[in-house]
Amino acid sequence: MDTGLENLPEFSFERDPAAPFDPPPQRMRWLREEGLPRVRLWNEKPAWVVTRYADQRVLQSRQCLSADDRHANYPYFSAGLAAGGVRTLITMDGDEHSEHRGRFREAFSARRMRRLAPRIEAIVTSALDAMEEQGPPCDLVTAFALPVPSRVICELLGVPYEDHAFFEQAAAEITDATSGPQTARAAWQRLGAYLADLADAKAEKPENDLMSELARNLASGRVSREECANDSILLLLGGHETTANMITLGTGMLLQHPEALAQVRHGGPETVAAAVDELARLLSVAQGGRRRVATTDIEISGSLIRAGDAVILAADAANRDPDAFEDPDELKIDRQARHHLGFGHGAHRCLGETLGRMELEAALPALLRRFPTLRLDRPLEELRFRTDLMIYGLFEMPVTW
Repeated sequence: MDTGLENLPEFSFERDPAAPFDPPPQRMRWLREEGLPRVRLWNEKPAWVVTRYADQRVLQSRQCLSADDRHANYPYFSAGLAAGGVRTLITMDGDEHSEHRGRFREAFSARRMRRLAPRIEAIVTSALDAMEEQGPPCDLVTAFALPVPSRVICELLGVPYEDHAFFEQAAAEITDATSGPQTARAAWQRLGAYLADLADAKAEKPENDLMSELARNLASGRVSREECANDSILLLLGGHETTANMITLGTGMLLQHPEALAQVRHGGPETVAAAVDELARLLSVAQGGRRRVATTDIEISGSLIRAGDAVILAADAANRDPDAFEDPDELKIDRQARHHLGFGHGAHRCLGETLGRMELEAALPALLRRFPTLRLDRPLEELRFRTDLMIYGLFEMPVTW
């Protein structure tokens, strides 16, 4: 039977190797022209791709899409994640999502994050000291971009940083689109067992960290051991993966734009904050889109999305929508881009947004001020970009000064 699916274009999130700091020009032009294209996923199932900024704001503000991955047509990012079968707050809806998210609201509140600011600055300084002591050249990923957010989230959670190699490897296997179901599931289970054991230890000897709070919830029966492990994995992965890649890519993009780099190096807090938003908009490192299923018929942009249809909210396309951002493909440090969708919108807006902003606003100018002659130690075209992972980034970024 001809379903017509073979005539749908295949959805791809991969970037152009010739323009690694930009989304693929050909795909972006096609997405803009189509507005609301229907595509074929890796598992041959169809999905709508919402590309326009205004449409995404509307859909994420209304209760017409479900994040629950138990829906039959849920548009999984990869086979590995499809086999996971785990419940976290990012795949919950309504009251369940609100209750679950509420467990962490105080831990990630703006008030608590402000108290964390001096510690973030100290961690940044320590990493820069180590870079300077080591001397050039070095890999910016392993020397700075990854250690800074990893140390911050470890201290916030109460996870021993000396185990960072273990959880960073597990994170890579979980988020790699090429990981098979067994590999991704095994990595999640290893990480979950480690964090559940840590929660048991925190129950015996609680400290002033989030893992101790999760341990109290576990001891009181408020959450199961599996929920405790899954929540911890989500926070640990979300707390370092995106920010680490934003530090690396943000630095790389600024090195390609000397005038913008100078603005960040010499700018005050308001300039740096605007730069962080502009980089987050332009880079859109969460490259797979937010995955949803329609819970009711939706008429939008001249098309009808039926209840049960798979939907992908492509933030990279929305963040370059010319109707929302003038000259959207250009880096403009003084652009007021705080309304971008890099952190999402609505009920599922990123829980760690404030933390991520603070880390980037501390790390980028400090790096550029400490090493004013910072530059790539290898041609851009020789760098290996993370095109097969949910979060776009670089495997390594050799720099010198």
